[in-house]
Amino acid sequence: MDKEQLNEARTNPEFLKYLEETRVDAIATKNISALYEVLDSFLILDLDEEKINAVYQNILKIAFEEVQNKIDNDKKLTLDGDDLFYVRAFYEHAIEKWSYDNFDGARQLLFVLLNITEDETLQKALKAHIISLAINTTLDNFYENDVNLEASNEDEKYGYFITEFDYNLDEYLQLNEDTYNQEYEKLKHLLEK
Repeated sequence: MDKEQLNEARTNPEFLKYLEETRVDAIATKNISALYEVLDSFLILDLDEEKINAVYQNILKIAFEEVQNKIDNDKKLTLDGDDLFYVRAFYEHAIEKWSYDNFDGARQLLFVLLNITEDETLQKALKAHIISLAINTTLDNFYENDVNLEASNEDEKYGYFITEFDYNLDEYLQLNEDTYNQEYEKLKHLLEK
C-alpha cells in the first residue's frame, strides 16, 4: 500500500466499521485469527494505540487459555489452523519480554513453547533462542550476531518466527548442547501439571 491507499483506508468509514465489528465479534467468539487480522490492519494503518493494545491483550488471553487447555489435555500445538496463532502469540510475548531484557521471562515462555509444539524446525530454532537467553544475550545482539536477516522462509507459517540463522543450526545446537541441557534442568518444573 502506498501513502494514498493507507490514508484512504484510514478514513474509509465502511472499512473502519468492518474492522470494529470484526474486533467486537472476534473478542466475543474468541476468534484469534480474526483478532490477528484486526491487529495487523490496525498496525498497518497506524490506528489508535489503545485499541491496538486492547486487541493484543485479548489475543494473549485467548492464546494462554488455549495453550493451557492443550497442556491440560496432553496435546501438542501444531503450526496449522488456530494453533499457529496461539504459537505466534506465545512467541511474540516472549520476544517482547526479551526486548525489555527480561531474560528469565522470555526463556521460560520459549521453553514451554518448545515443549508443547510439534514442529521440528521451530523446536530447533527455539533451542537456539533459549541458548542465547541463557547467556543473557540482548535481543539486538541476537539479531546482529545470530539471525540471518537476508533469508526468507519458503514456508509461510515460519514467517512469524526467527528460524534462519547465520550458522549451521544443527552444529550450533550440538556445540551448545550442555548449555541447553542445563537450561532444561532449570526449567523442566514448568512442564509439570
